[in-house]
Amino acid sequence: MQINTRSVKGATILDMSGNLTIGVGDVQLRNQVSDLLRQGVNNILLNLKGVRMMDSSGLGELVRSKNACARAGVTLKLLHVEDKVAEVLEMTNQLGTFDTYDDEIDAIASFR
Repeated sequence: MQINTRSVKGATILDMSGNLTIGVGDVQLRNQVSDLLRQGVNNILLNLKGVRMMDSSGLGELVRSKNACARAGVTLKLLHVEDKVAEVLEMTNQLGTFDTYDDEIDAIASFR
C-alpha cells in the first residue's frame, strides 16, 4: 500500500494505491489517519481510486478510521469507491455509512 498526502482547499487528501489488506495496508491507513488527527486536521478525504483490493481488515480499518475521526470532530469521506472496494462495502452494508464521491471537486466542496 502506498499513501500520498496532499492538501487542497482545507481538505487533506490521502491518495491510496495498492491493497488495503491485513498486515500492511490496514496498518498504514491507521497510522496515517492517527498522525493527521494529532496534527489537528479537520477534513480527510480518502481517495481509493488506486486501491485494487480490500479485505475484511481493510474494511475494519475504514470503519475504525471513520469512528476515530468522528470522536475527534473530524470529517472523513471517500472518493472514487470502485470495483473490489465497492463490492466489499456493498456486501457488508457499509457503503451507506460513508459519504462517497466520484468527483474530487465535489468532494472538496462538500466539506464547506
